[in-house]
Amino acid sequence: MAEGTMQSLDQLSTLKPATAAPEAPKYVQKTDKQGRAYATGKRKDAVARVWVKPGSGKIQINTRAFEVYFARPVLRMLIQQPLVATNRNGQYDVVCTVSGGGLSGQAGAVRHGLSKALMTYEPDLRGALKKGGFLTRDSRVVERKKYGRAKARRSFQFSKR
Repeated sequence: MAEGTMQSLDQLSTLKPATAAPEAPKYVQKTDKQGRAYATGKRKDAVARVWVKPGSGKIQINTRAFEVYFARPVLRMLIQQPLVATNRNGQYDVVCTVSGGGLSGQAGAVRHGLSKALMTYEPDLRGALKKGGFLTRDSRVVERKKYGRAKARRSFQFSKR
């Protein structure tokens, strides 16, 4: 037998030097000069720029209170989900500028941006935010209209005559 062949599986460990498993990336807090964490959130056509800093829990969207900007209770609940999931409700001031899309898309973008900003401020929250699915960018967007069709997939009404 050649020198490179093995007689048993026990010799397999001696063949290659044991390499350490790649370590999980360490997330560190990133803040600007004012002590704020920044992140961008996206959903459909909406883009939200979110700044988070410790405070009394005020949420401001496009220089307006978020209760005024998002009148629907469902959208308000959607935005507060990351804070509620991490038990940080009322501990951070959130300033946000959002553009594009409709109200529900904007609320989703703010939620995504807020989750990412919370994670950059407090990296320990990553597990709770990831479990809730708040860090995932919802990539579903409107399908484009095709030629020869009424909408993206709907064809014009058919008539035999």
